Amino acid sequence: MIKSLDSKIQKIRNQKFKPKDFIIADAKDADMGGGIPAPGPKRNENNFNLMHYKNLNDYLESMRFMTKSKLIDIMLMSASNAETLTKQGLFRNSSVTPAVRMNDTSDIWGIRHGNYKKEFATPFRSANIKNVKKIANLGLFSITFSKNLKFDLDMLNAYREFREDAFENKFNYFLEVFNPQTKTGLNQIQLGEYINDCILKTLAGQLSNERPLFLKIAYNGPKAMEELSSYDPNNLIVGILGGGKGTTRDCFELISKACKYGAKVALFGRKINLAEDQGLIVRTMRMVVEGMSSLEGVKFYHDQLKRKKIKPDASIEKDKQITESVLKL
Repeated sequence: MIKSLDSKIQKIRNQKFKPKDFIIADAKDADMGGGIPAPGPKRNENNFNLMHYKNLNDYLESMRFMTKSKLIDIMLMSASNAETLTKQGLFRNSSVTPAVRMNDTSDIWGIRHGNYKKEFATPFRSANIKNVKKIANLGLFSITFSKNLKFDLDMLNAYREFREDAFENKFNYFLEVFNPQTKTGLNQIQLGEYINDCILKTLAGQLSNERPLFLKIAYNGPKAMEELSSYDPNNLIVGILGGGKGTTRDCFELISKACKYGAKVALFGRKINLAEDQGLIVRTMRMVVEGMSSLEGVKFYHDQLKRKKIKPDASIEKDKQITESVLKL
């Protein structure tokens, strides 16, 4: 079975990209950052029940469902869940590419009663490439620049070691670059410029056979997205991460603006996993990429929820609102 990711990457590199070739990854790797809450809260009569969480079987079932839907190109998982689903043959005759989160830096640790997100991000890697290679040949490696020499050097050294390991094992990967979680003194425009320069400085010292397949970064506004995606469009494919759940309008506005300013990939976790209907929200995301406005997307999404007799988490009036400040730039 030809993987849709492979054909779409080829079209992008050959400058034959069309909106239908936009790559969407479902990031269901939250268990690499936290425990019991990772799969998300259960729904009681179509509403969140914040006192109870889905279990691992629920989480795996949602991965099976989204993979079989053919709405996504990549299913990103922890190594343990990838092993389970691969052994079950989920990806054998599927166009979806399985991918594994290869490191779990401290800034993704969402452990209850922990305090890690208030500290500088520190590198750490659980997954072993030789083992993961047996079940998948695509991984995610993440780094975080904190505008701190010591911590940034630690990140870059960990990334260099991973690249050497990946090269030796002929392992493909994409690179996630998080915004700092500590205060930097930078405004939003400056933050985008800082992250862009850090990325290009990091990639400049790599040969083509060391480089990531594509990037996964935070959307830091139109200027930052456009200048990075236009810097080396034939070789540098830029993708966006989803961040928090936000409103449905936030989800569609993010993918619309990112696409408008040059992104070719979206890798969303909570925006998909916490949606009332995961398949429907991704189907609507694709419609937005192909021309539907974000506001029209919200109306369509709510209309389809009503047809399915699914109660939305928020009224359509609230869901029409853009609440993420970077999307208002």
